[in-house]
Amino acid sequence: MYGAIIDGRASACGLVRARQAADIAFLVKEAEILTGLPGRQFVVAGSDRLVYRVAVGSFFFEVTRLDEPFGTDVVRVEDLGQHRIGVALHSGHLFTPVTN
Repeated sequence: MYGAIIDGRASACGLVRARQAADIAFLVKEAEILTGLPGRQFVVAGSDRLVYRVAVGSFFFEVTRLDEPFGTDVVRVEDLGQHRIGVALHSGHLFTPVTN
């Protein structure tokens, strides 16, 4: 198994685990700076392996499920725990690909 330490976070198989809501915001901004593109992809680990694109606003997240690109959810930071990615985050199942 391939593993590395990236910015104090362990990664395996090219994925970094998000541990808290602040990680999501940091990881999104990191990707935007490195790539020049808005948002970042996140994967919910599980049998479905759902992929979302998350962008960050001042007090909210814009969450788009990539297999349903016309259904963008605007989720306030305090309501994140009620969204699918918030549930995955709290259960340790939210990952993002490493950005080079």
